[in-house]
Amino acid sequence: MVNKEKLHQRFMRDPLDRRLGGLAATLGRISSSARDSNTPNTVSDLLDEAKHLIEWTAADTDSEVAAELVQIQRLITLWQKSWESVYKEKSQRILLATQAKEWSDKTLQSSGLI
Repeated sequence: MVNKEKLHQRFMRDPLDRRLGGLAATLGRISSSARDSNTPNTVSDLLDEAKHLIEWTAADTDSEVAAELVQIQRLITLWQKSWESVYKEKSQRILLATQAKEWSDKTLQSSGLI
């Protein structure tokens, strides 16, 4: 992530529904990047960004959404820790891409934007 503080300031200016939409977009980028990326850093950076977006958003959501976001954050952390060693396996990239798409869809649904 290039500049966490700038991202935080910009992100927190948005209302909750737009923040959840932004998180869903980042999760969608993880999905497409994991499927197509030949470089592990792109996906790792997006995983890091998603963790931060969840950290900055979860406390402002209702308890059910917050619990879901925290669970996603835990799984992201596990993926991030193993990503450098598993990204070479197409099946692992597809697994992350599928999971991230599901997370994105759930988060977008929670946002109320759709």
